[in-house]
Amino acid sequence: MARFKLTIEYDGSQYKGWQMLKNEPTIQGKLIEVCSKILNTPHVEVYGAGRTDAGVHALGQVAHVDAQTTVSSEFFLQQLQAYLPSNISVQSIEHVHDRFHARHHARFRSYIYCISKQRTALFKRYVWWVQQYLDSEQMMQAAELFKGFHDFSSFAKTTKKDESTMVEITHIQIHQVKNCLWIHIVGSHFLWSMVRRIVGVLVEAGKGTVTQQHIIQMLTQYSDFPAQHTAPASGLFLECVYYDHEEIDKLPLFPFTI
Repeated sequence: MARFKLTIEYDGSQYKGWQMLKNEPTIQGKLIEVCSKILNTPHVEVYGAGRTDAGVHALGQVAHVDAQTTVSSEFFLQQLQAYLPSNISVQSIEHVHDRFHARHHARFRSYIYCISKQRTALFKRYVWWVQQYLDSEQMMQAAELFKGFHDFSSFAKTTKKDESTMVEITHIQIHQVKNCLWIHIVGSHFLWSMVRRIVGVLVEAGKGTVTQQHIIQMLTQYSDFPAQHTAPASGLFLECVYYDHEEIDKLPLFPFTI
């Protein structure tokens, strides 16, 4: 059995998220389909470092692939680039030890979210256009409240009964690049819809409709306010998955400017 580590970029606009679903287009499902064809075996398993939601994109998703094969990493990458659809691109492949696990060995994940201050036709499916004025200073002050180890139950769509809602946020910063506000957030892991709900609350802080005290309350007792202000999936990107001792507060990759 061979194990390969893949770094993947994708446009999630036309997919129902990462995780394989019956009769629905997903990133994991398409990768399994194409890998099975290339490796000429139905027994291919693909495990991702994170399960992105429907419509969410990735710049640096990481996955590992298990298959009975002797092909080289170079050949595998060449074939994937040839057969994958244009909205999924494997950026790199390496042959790894069979104990490596894309999800279990990941130390942190980083996401970036793009809020556009102007209407855009070319980048519509990669941004959230917010027409109201946003006070970026108020947003940055609010963002500081999310740092640390908190209970994010108010920010999780649904959770399994035995799943903890405690998450460590190590870094959150807002960068203004031309007409875009990029929110960069790094954490140990993320709950379903958590980043989008944090972004939605930060936008409300920028509008002046939510105070820092309200946010503190959301982190100490359950509130449905974040659910009511969930940011759209279009502006969200899984930016990077960190292993070993990489720098987790580096300047993020901004894929475009407006």
